[in-house]
Amino acid sequence: MSRKDVKGRVLQKGESQRKDGRYVYRYTERGETKSIYAKTLNELRQKEKELLKADVTGIDYHNANKLTLNNVFDEYMKTKTGLKQNTKMNYICTYNRYIKEGLGRKVINNIKYTDIKHFYLSLVEHGMKVSTLTVIQNIIHPTLQMAVRNSYIISNPSDGVVSEIKRETNWYDSKRAALSREEQQAFIDFVKSNKGRYRSWLNLFVFFLGTGCRVGEVTGLTWDNVDFKNNKIYIKNNLTYIMQPDGGFAFNLGTTKTRSGERVIPMLPEVRKVLLEEKEKQFNIGGSKLEVGGISNFVFINSAGKPHSAQVINKAIKRIVKVHNKKEHELAQKEGREPFNIRDFSVHTFRHTFCTRLCEHDINIKIIQEIMGHSDIQTTMNVYAEVSENKKQDVFHELEGNLKIC
Repeated sequence: MSRKDVKGRVLQKGESQRKDGRYVYRYTERGETKSIYAKTLNELRQKEKELLKADVTGIDYHNANKLTLNNVFDEYMKTKTGLKQNTKMNYICTYNRYIKEGLGRKVINNIKYTDIKHFYLSLVEHGMKVSTLTVIQNIIHPTLQMAVRNSYIISNPSDGVVSEIKRETNWYDSKRAALSREEQQAFIDFVKSNKGRYRSWLNLFVFFLGTGCRVGEVTGLTWDNVDFKNNKIYIKNNLTYIMQPDGGFAFNLGTTKTRSGERVIPMLPEVRKVLLEEKEKQFNIGGSKLEVGGISNFVFINSAGKPHSAQVINKAIKRIVKVHNKKEHELAQKEGREPFNIRDFSVHTFRHTFCTRLCEHDINIKIIQEIMGHSDIQTTMNVYAEVSENKKQDVFHELEGNLKIC
């Protein structure tokens, strides 16, 4: 005799209705009895169809409908045993900040392409840069890809989302342009001539422009890696100032960004001069006061004896550019000329500027790659091509009227 629910509807094999009115479908998977619950019979049978589809496609229906994106991310991070500690911390902090309390709570099988797209668009609408969104995609995409490989879902719903948003909104990061020679000189001259707080940044800025190092390589540089005898600088460390899981910030000392990042940079006379000045300054204040990863003899420190962070350096650059442009505007008005403004830029622009200056002097491309610590020579070639294009334009301007072609 067929079993029926309280409304008299015939229940199929495996289906039953509980005393609280909810419906249950029990099935066996790999010798284990499992259950699906639903408030209505229609909902239960829809889930049964999904279960059948999952069985055909090989999807782990039970976990796909139980695990959240947060669960899968935790599982994904456990597999990333080769990640550097600071990179791992960056992943976790970024995930916790943007994903965990929203999209992260969704059941993995319920996340659709449109969910990812709406989430990314909301971040864009709140002013997020392309580079930051790309970091988020580089966390979400491999997490969901692992869910595919674990048979929780059939396909990765984050495939192609960022590319589509970029195409639809014509939304791309502005190109990181190097400082022109005029901007570089104006910036350094302004800092050098300033007798107040900006002058204290001069040695650090000169070092950036004379080595092309990444910010973490400069802030993580120790006196052990400065060879005055042979005029060489050994780049081995990378210092970051990142958010911790508890919401606080702390310095973390690791190795260089890539294996090719560990390198030796010849010491220019200008760089040697500022390093000797820093060494004398540290002798007077008693040296570095902060130990990170067992190391405390950092080259560039603030008045409190602690290393600088990228955030603080960028704020200083922004203030200096703003004050320079304001004073230049006032001076230009008095002198009856157009003001020469310095564009807004970040500390990373120093690195791009150094690379550009090397390319302008036609230095061997492999040497530039080694000095810059580029793991891919194409990165170096891109800068070289940009410089070559500008040179080509200059050459043709010089040819105007001199070819006698008409």
